[in-house]
Amino acid sequence: MTLTARRIPGGPCVLREMARRRHDSEPMKLTIERSALLSALGHVQSVVERRNTIPILSNILLTAEAGLLRLTATDLDIEAIDAADAQIEDPGALTAPAQILFDVVRKLPDGADIRLAFQPETKQLAITAGRSRFALPTLPADDFHSMNRDDCPVSFAMEAGELRRLIDKTRFAISTEETRYYLNGIYLHVAENESGPCLRSVATDGHRLALADAAVPEGAAGMKGVIVPRKAVAEARKLIDGAEGEVTIAVSDSKIVVTSGRAILTSKLIDGTFPDYARVIPKGNDRRLTVDNGAFEKAVDRVSTVSAERSRSLKLSMEDGKVTLSVSQSEAGQGTEEVEADYTAEALEIGFNARYLLDVAQQIQGDEAIFEFHDAASPALVRDPGDEGAQFVLMPLRV
Repeated sequence: MTLTARRIPGGPCVLREMARRRHDSEPMKLTIERSALLSALGHVQSVVERRNTIPILSNILLTAEAGLLRLTATDLDIEAIDAADAQIEDPGALTAPAQILFDVVRKLPDGADIRLAFQPETKQLAITAGRSRFALPTLPADDFHSMNRDDCPVSFAMEAGELRRLIDKTRFAISTEETRYYLNGIYLHVAENESGPCLRSVATDGHRLALADAAVPEGAAGMKGVIVPRKAVAEARKLIDGAEGEVTIAVSDSKIVVTSGRAILTSKLIDGTFPDYARVIPKGNDRRLTVDNGAFEKAVDRVSTVSAERSRSLKLSMEDGKVTLSVSQSEAGQGTEEVEADYTAEALEIGFNARYLLDVAQQIQGDEAIFEFHDAASPALVRDPGDEGAQFVLMPLRV
């Protein structure tokens, strides 16, 4: 089955019929409940780039057919589709400005019934809700750019909550350095851990690394490693926010498709080779610090307030029973705070970027965080007792 066939129940024949009816149907008219339209718009409109040299790419495709209003948005690298129940008077299709349409619907009263109707005389989309009236410019549906689609040889289902976990535990470490484009996403692949095969997500920017493992879903064992772009990761996370039950993931050599209910996200993959991340994961760190994660996070936040330099360097000084956090800046001042900790190894001083420490602390699920060190010049490994499938690596700074 092709991706196109999966998008609309009934397959390619229904698509051809819908395309034909766009030309000879009556102008689109429908009524839809505000919350249903807003939810669907929320899943697709952020795909649209605010600045476009191609006018049609600023628009959302609205297709009214068989009791549904289907919305499609694309930037030619990502395509998002969602649908909502609607009372269709006349089927049809058109495109309207994505951001304006979203803002209009968002500001209408809760519970409002919204009427959408194409005005052929003015080529505008009329929006009516109570005493509110709007008219938005439109462009023809036939001018809308759909992404090329190919078959996905690998397809599997997994719990939405588990996919959220794989994304949330790692996406903060995605690189924003465009020259190292192969780091501008999450590396999703099947790997081996101490328990056997696992589905793993990894992200790194060269200064920190985040890794999360989940059980391998049925059908995923043959998946090649793929790099999912940063924007697609954000859109997929938005798509499954609050979702229950299973989501479906389909993967080809060039695309990934995430389906949750009626919502479908299709994205191109990053064409590159992810580095051998396993080499930077410490194996022999024998100095262990166990600390209350909440207290540690708050202390880092407080002390780093006086860190004016770009690296936001913060020194950790560990000795029996405590860790001392300190920042000393000639211009901004000094800050120090002690936190009780379980530490019995040889005293150690090591520096880190405070922002990176906070990012990791915010992903710790358990009450405690475990830091494993070798020396002041080697990367630290951070473990989460509340989630044994998650690991984080932080590169030290000179302080």
